Amino acid sequence: MRRKLIAGNWKMNELKSEGLQLAQAVFEKCGNRNLPFDVLICPPMSLLGLVADLPHGACGIGSQDVAETTKASGAFTGDVSAVMVKDLGATHAIVGHSERRTMHGETDAVVRQKAENAIQAGLTAVICIGETEAERESGDALNVVSRQIKGSVPAIATAENCVIAYEPVWAIGTGKTPTTADVAEVHTAVRAELQKLLGAEIADEMRILYGGSVKPGNAKELLAVENVDGALIGGASLKIADFWGIAETQL
Repeated sequence: MRRKLIAGNWKMNELKSEGLQLAQAVFEKCGNRNLPFDVLICPPMSLLGLVADLPHGACGIGSQDVAETTKASGAFTGDVSAVMVKDLGATHAIVGHSERRTMHGETDAVVRQKAENAIQAGLTAVICIGETEAERESGDALNVVSRQIKGSVPAIATAENCVIAYEPVWAIGTGKTPTTADVAEVHTAVRAELQKLLGAEIADEMRILYGGSVKPGNAKELLAVENVDGALIGGASLKIADFWGIAETQL
């Protein structure tokens, strides 16, 4: 049985005081309770070490990216290696988010290398995939996500060291969400592609998250869809009432 994962991606938000306050609020909600789901927060790199240093129990701490280079250190100005991220106390690393793919031109090959770096460093890679609105309207969504799975997921991926996050680009921060039937169709296709790539045993245990305008009002319905194993939450993760409101739908 795959445990749900409720993950918050803070993106480039929160200064030190507000960020630590938000993290502390999440950790207090998690407490020492035996929750039936896992929780992960991914603050910006400026806060990653500070947040990880707070008592956070079983709550995961994730980076929003890792460097492409396989080296742990070196002349790579502005980059932060997966080894460094791990050293700060992170447990996870997001790679291949659509904003990285679009704004920074990251290809599937780059995403695959970053995912492999994260896994080799002892992190769980959260690999993002998803189609644009034009690709959805042209009927190419399933081909796009299948191609991204084949190109972005490294051969060393397992259910323990890798999570897939399906985020239709047109639903991120727009308030738009696909129908539950659309989500089910894509997640089923992703599971099938993972089975071909990694084998049924690994694929059937790997978690596939949904992301894109998830909020307390639609979370219960979206998280009840077959093959949806949690949520990657953007804007709603910046308010504890919204983030925990989504989490509480799984209690």
